Amino acid sequence: MRVTLSLPDPSPVPSMTGAEMTAVYRGPRMGGDFYDFLRVSPHLVLFGLLDVAGQHAENQGIVTAAQETFRTIGPQLFSGDSINEAEAMVELSLQLNRTIMQAAGGVRSCPAFAGCYNEFLGTVCYSNAGHTPALLRDGSGITQLAATGLPLGLFSHLTQDAPTVALEPGAALLLVSRGVTEGKCGGEEFGLEGVEASFQRSPLAGAEQVCEHILDSVQQFMCVPPTHNDVTALALFRRTISPTTASE
Repeated sequence: MRVTLSLPDPSPVPSMTGAEMTAVYRGPRMGGDFYDFLRVSPHLVLFGLLDVAGQHAENQGIVTAAQETFRTIGPQLFSGDSINEAEAMVELSLQLNRTIMQAAGGVRSCPAFAGCYNEFLGTVCYSNAGHTPALLRDGSGITQLAATGLPLGLFSHLTQDAPTVALEPGAALLLVSRGVTEGKCGGEEFGLEGVEASFQRSPLAGAEQVCEHILDSVQQFMCVPPTHNDVTALALFRRTISPTTASE
C-alpha cells in the first residue's frame, strides 16, 4: 500500500476477513482531503474520506479535530452486541458536523463519505454528506451511491440518511476525491463519467490495484501529474470465495 500524507496520519488499514481496503494519494498536499480506517468491533471496520474546504495550511486544525472525533466516537457508537448500524452512522455524521463547525469557528463546507463494512454480512452502511458519489461495481454493472444529505459544516442541525448496500464476492466499492473528477485537459474535465469508465476497465484483483488504475487514468487524461487539487482514491474489495475456502 502506498500512502503519502502529512499529519494527521490515517490509521493502518485493519486486516480484514474476506476483504481488503486501501487508499492511495498522489501529488502535493493542496486542500483538505483526509481518509482514515478504524476497526470498531470484531466484525466492523469504519472508514471515511473527508474534503474540508480551503487550502491545506488553513484547514489542518479542522481535519485533526474531525479525526479525533472519528477515532473516539466511532468505537463508542459501533461497539456492542446489538447496535443499529444506520442509527450509529447518522449519529457519527452529527458528531463530525458539530466538531467541524466548532473547529472552524463557524461555517466550513466539508463533503464527507463515511462507511462501515460488516465482515459477517459483506455489507456497507454509509452516509454520503454531499461527497462525490461512491461507485459500487459488481456482476450487474456500476451503481452510484449518491449523496444522502448536505455537506458537513454548513448547518448546526444536520439531517442524514444511512442506507446499506451489499457487496457480492468479487465486488468493489470505489470512492474518489473531488480532485480526481476535476482533473482537466483542454478545458474538459475527467468527471465522474471518466471515473466510471476507468473503473469498469479496471481488473478487480484487489483494492490497491483499483486505486492505482483510477489515478493512472486521470493522470493519463491530464497528460501531466495532477497539481490542481488533492487526488485520492479509496477502495474496498470483497474477495471471491474459492471452492476450497467455502468447503472448509
